[in-house]
Amino acid sequence: MDILQTIVQEKHREIGDWPPSSLTSQLLRAAFEQRGRPRDFVGALRHPRRGSVALIAEIKRASPSVGLICPDFDPVRIARAYERAGAACLSVLTDKKFFEGSLESLREVRAAVDLPLLRKDFIVDERQILESIQWGADAILLIVAALDDARLRRFHRLALDAGLAVLVEVHNEAELDRAIEADARLIGVNNRDLRTFAVDLRVTERLAQRLRSAPGLRASAPRNGHADGVGADLASDCAAGRILVAESGIRTRADVARLARCGVQAILVGESLMRHPNLEEKVAELLTD
Repeated sequence: MDILQTIVQEKHREIGDWPPSSLTSQLLRAAFEQRGRPRDFVGALRHPRRGSVALIAEIKRASPSVGLICPDFDPVRIARAYERAGAACLSVLTDKKFFEGSLESLREVRAAVDLPLLRKDFIVDERQILESIQWGADAILLIVAALDDARLRRFHRLALDAGLAVLVEVHNEAELDRAIEADARLIGVNNRDLRTFAVDLRVTERLAQRLRSAPGLRASAPRNGHADGVGADLASDCAAGRILVAESGIRTRADVARLARCGVQAILVGESLMRHPNLEEKVAELLTD
């Protein structure tokens, strides 16, 4: 059993005692009315506050692959540093057992900054979508490998209809095809092999090429001033409404430039930021064009 299967199994166990509930988009929208309107997560990625590639800066204390990352963990201090530095959005780990995160951190961060927030967790039940809204998320993560097609489509549609953004995470070609079938518009490519924990940026490069060849992605308007070559392909993705996000293994400005060349419009970075003694300095390094 790989780490994702282990986490998903534990997540099902955690929610096993929750009272049954059949959610509708109307119920989820009502939850937003009680909490307040969602912040524009997708818009923040399309129009970065700094640089040409948007940064989703992650707040996490630990991970199964490397253990403890940030001993001096203060989510509010970290969130404010990211906001000052020019991050477009924030990702907050809320899984407790494997990442030492919490929903309380999500709520505290929301009260401290104005940036849109992604709840980074393992959504295996639609009741977690309601929970995400109630605790302050503007976007959720759906991991294709953790869901069958029926749940992927239902969760994706429920969340979008309610007003949440949905980052759909894939690891290989088959999962990318499933994400496209589910009409995912915000696609994250995880460069980490969850069986071996090995990280390879070529995963994003390979899947970006496949995404450019997917049906319905042809357009003529240039992006960032490029009128041909890869730039034209980037324009195709944008015009079709899809945003490609690279996740894991992004450590240097050279990594960011490499990913931008293959069509990435946003990056999700956690470990390399959390390990740096000066968060704002590291963000500036990654986002300086």
